[in-house]
Amino acid sequence: MNCLGRTILLVIASLMSTSAFAQATNLPGVSVNFGQGVNLVDTIEVLLLFTVLTMAPAIIILCTSFTRIVVVLSFMRQALGTQNMPPNQLLIGFALFLSMFVMMPTGKSIYENTMKPYMAKQIDGTKALEGLEKDLRGFMEKHVRKADIGMFYDVTNTAAPADIKAVPIHYLIPSFIISELKTAFQIGFLLYIPFIVLDMVVASVLMAMGMMMLPPMLVSMPFKLLLFVLVDGWQLVTGAILRSFNV
Repeated sequence: MNCLGRTILLVIASLMSTSAFAQATNLPGVSVNFGQGVNLVDTIEVLLLFTVLTMAPAIIILCTSFTRIVVVLSFMRQALGTQNMPPNQLLIGFALFLSMFVMMPTGKSIYENTMKPYMAKQIDGTKALEGLEKDLRGFMEKHVRKADIGMFYDVTNTAAPADIKAVPIHYLIPSFIISELKTAFQIGFLLYIPFIVLDMVVASVLMAMGMMMLPPMLVSMPFKLLLFVLVDGWQLVTGAILRSFNV
């Protein structure tokens, strides 16, 4: 695993646990006594770590279940035709807490098997990074499509390994993102179907009544909201999202 991949894994794990983050910032081998000097290699590693920390929000969003959840919820809002209701802050916050629920088993595994032994100094940094990679890869490998991984190997004109565990992390992460987007769009398409049918019915009724100047969306929106409330839509959508992760 290359240096960038190790750094990315360290940042992801540190943000999944507050105690892990506190431990990750206490990097061993860096001298704070300026009179004795600072190791140049350790200084470069610290600089690289803080550089990746600026990208931490994007890393957390793209390497977890957040992408699929927030895209599906956005499709749901557009299908209802409610413009900015629920507002973006509420939608993103809801997606964040659902992501925490989905990623909790992975976070617990990282903390119990990697962070606690590392904080107790039972394992070194190399073993800790290997543990982080194992747990994070375990989640991404469950939801990535082999066709997406193969696409990246086709672009680079290299042969894809027979075992998915041999795929480098810089191949696995973008493949995982593409797979999540496809799954989210598939769920979004299924969510759109009943509301499109309702729009078509309302439009046909208005045309039959000769009210062609009245926008069908204006009339169908209350019926959409009524249908969504009657079937307990938020529970159904949330359950569908969680079941797509086999939670």
